[in-house]
Formats: sequence, structure tokens, C-alpha cells
Amino acid sequence: MPDRQETRFMPFTALHPELGLLDSTLPGLGHGLEWGRIHKARPRVPLTCPDCSWGLHPKVSRYGGYGVRFFCHDPGRPPSCELSNESWEHHMLKLEMAGAIRAAGWFAALEVPAKDGSWRADVMASSADGSRRMAWEAQLSQITVDDIADRTDRYADEGIRVCWVHPSARPPQWISAVPAVRVRAPKERGQPWVVDDGLAEFVYRSGRWEFREETLERFVRWALEGQLVPAEVLRRYRRVYRVVDGERRRFKRDQWWTSKRSVADQGRHEVMRQRQEAERAEREEAAERRRKELDEQERVRKAEEDERRRLQREEGHRVFMEQTWRRWAQEEARREQERVEREARLARELAEREERERRDLETARVWWGRLSAQQQSELFAAVAEYAWRTSNLRVEVPEKPMMRSQYAHGVPVHVTDKRRSLYGIVRPCPGLAGACPKLAEELVLARSAQEARELADVLPQSRIVDLVLPEHEQLTMC
Repeated sequence: MPDRQETRFMPFTALHPELGLLDSTLPGLGHGLEWGRIHKARPRVPLTCPDCSWGLHPKVSRYGGYGVRFFCHDPGRPPSCELSNESWEHHMLKLEMAGAIRAAGWFAALEVPAKDGSWRADVMASSADGSRRMAWEAQLSQITVDDIADRTDRYADEGIRVCWVHPSARPPQWISAVPAVRVRAPKERGQPWVVDDGLAEFVYRSGRWEFREETLERFVRWALEGQLVPAEVLRRYRRVYRVVDGERRRFKRDQWWTSKRSVADQGRHEVMRQRQEAERAEREEAAERRRKELDEQERVRKAEEDERRRLQREEGHRVFMEQTWRRWAQEEARREQERVEREARLARELAEREERERRDLETARVWWGRLSAQQQSELFAAVAEYAWRTSNLRVEVPEKPMMRSQYAHGVPVHVTDKRRSLYGIVRPCPGLAGACPKLAEELVLARSAQEARELADVLPQSRIVDLVLPEHEQLTMC
């Protein structure tokens, strides 16, 4: 394979200053000229690109073990040149199509432009007598359905048939909008290219189109000689099924390459189906008349039956209502009993919660009662000094510290900024801290090393700061 840079600009044709268009895929370059007369010749033969008129030089690459001759742009080529922007896969597919055309006994010319420049055929096939022409287009890049249909119409305006060939693994959107096939490249040397999609046969017995695979060489020969033609698929036959990777999948096709016999078989099958549908419609009409007669007889019988059932329903309704009223009364009594039990349970839970809050508050008062008013003032002053010293933050020192139950009756202090964000919790009660999960997320400020140890025992994951204030008198433990 050529290198990645080389594959981006490699036309198969070049303009000779005297002989005109040279085709590297033809013996004698199409003019009885040996390849060695231009390849590595000195002085160099001035060859130019048919599209952009830039300088070209002959090269030989490797593909499938065989030498592939092509022309390469000289440095500084125009980026808009269509021939220079084609991929290696594009070039190799053109080469395969040209070989198949020549094997069928037709003449193949590569990169043939229209006289008015409205189109450029990748490979133009011409019959031996020159009376018939067919363009073969290798379409790898994305293109809209409207654009490819417009390009197909340009060929048709000049009496040129066309077939679009796509080598990707997935069918393109336009596969059945224009005469087109999808091909599969060989995996190993010596294997042929295969038409994998776009070729089908109509099976009269099943009344369906079925995918057919064929080598690219045979397909090209049959298409050139008219043994295969692009045929429109009638609406009711557009769905076609195929096994892909062991899974049966459904596709929709509006056009196939197929034989004239398959076209005729589709038409005969459609006539047969229309005849069957007409006969079925006639049978259904007769059946409808008979059905109406039976319906009238059934209507009279049902009217009598309905009256009998109405009387039964009235009696059944009376019994049902009596049962329903009894069931409603039982349900109401059950709901009332549940309401009384629920209110009693809520009252117990409220009393328990109030008792728990009272005990927590008493515990917190004992904890804070271990400090005098002066020690509390010293504590909050130490908090403010610590925040400024370690974080360069000013915190609000509360005039009257407010304990918060969600922080184990510690006192929250806030930063004096616009958001008034929480800085930390001052001296939460160790006996209550275990029941306050929010403390694990906040900075905890303890007065002394002893208090820090008490808090660390119940808050091992929290950030606890020892403000290192003098020990106070030990009162009742929290």
C-alpha cells in the first residue's frame, strides 16, 4: 500500500504536451508509449493534471502484490483539485471497474470530463463501435439524494447510462434512488470484488425481491450488455429481508439492478395479486350481505335476551347495594379506629421528642455552664483571632451566643461577607455530637485540649481545632 500522504493525490491520467491524455491503466498509456519513457525519465517529461493543470510526475505503488502506476502532483498543488482529493480506496475501485469493463470487451477511459465541464466520469465505458456509453462512478464521500439524482440526470440528458458504486460496509441513503450498487472489497489476494447490495431477483413463487450477490466483473459485463437493468420496485414489493450477521433484517428498496425477466415477473405477480384482491373483494361483499341478514336475526334475539338480563341486573344491583352499604360501614369503623390509634401514637412520639429535647437542652446548659461569662467572651475572641490569623477572615462574634440543636448545641459563627457563610461551630457538646451528622462537614472549635479530645472521641472524622485557652474548673461531665 502507498503511504498515507501519497494516497491523497494520485490521478490515473495526465496530459502529455504532444500526445494528449495518457491513461496509466492502459497498455502503452493509450498511445503506444512505454511507461519507462516517462517514468524517471531525464530530462523529465512535462506532464500536467487534466483538472487543475498542475505539474504531475509518474509513480509506481504496490496494491495486492502488483505494481500500480499512477501520476502524482508536484508540491504546491491547488487544494481544490478534485483528482488530488480522492482517497486510495476511490482510486482502487476505479481501477477495478476499468478492468471489469475491459474484460467485457468495452473500452474504459478514466477521469473523463464533459465538454462543458458539467460532469467528470470516474470511468467511462464505451462499446466497440462507439454507439453506447455508460459512466461508472465510485462514490465514497457523502452526498445528498437530490445531488446524486441531479448528477444522474446530467448523464441521461446526454444519452449516457450510469451506475453509482459504493464500497462502504453500510448501504448509503441513495442506494435505491439512482442506479447504484454497494460492493465488498476482497479480504485476501486473489479473491474478486463482489456486488453485495443493489442487485436482486424477483421470486414469483414468494412474491418478493431477494438480494443476489455477484462478482463485480460479471455484474459490469451484464450491465453493459443490457442483461441487467435498473428497475423500479412497485410499492407493495419494496420491503425485502436479508440475514446479516445471523440476524434477519428488513430493508426498503425503490430500485434494483435486475434482469428483464425479474421485471416481467414482478409485473405478472402484480396483475395476479390485483385479480386475487378483486375476487376477494367480491367474496367479502357476498359475505357482508349474509352477515347483515344474520345480524338482523341476532338483533331480535338479543333484544329479548337483553330484557331478561335487565330484570336480572336490577335484582343483582339491589343485592349489591345492600352488601356495599354494609361493607362501607365496616370500612368507616376500621378507618376511625386507625385514626384514633394514629393520633395516640403521634401524641406519644411528640411527648418523647419533647422529653428528648428537654434532656438535650439540660445537657447543653450543663456543658456551657462550665464556663463563666468572661471565659465565654475569651473563647469567642480566640475564635475571631484564630480565623484572622489562619484564614485572613473576619467572623461575627455574637453578643449573645445562640446554641443550635442541629450542631449539638454548639454556637455557629459566620464570616462577615455578603453571603455570611458559615465559618465553624464553637464548642459543641460531646454528649450530643454523635447524633448530629452535620458536624462532620464543619470546622469544630474547642476551647482546650481536653475538650478537643472529648469531641474527637465522638467525631473522629471532623476537623477539630484546639484554641489552647486556660483550663477551667471541671464541673459535671456532659
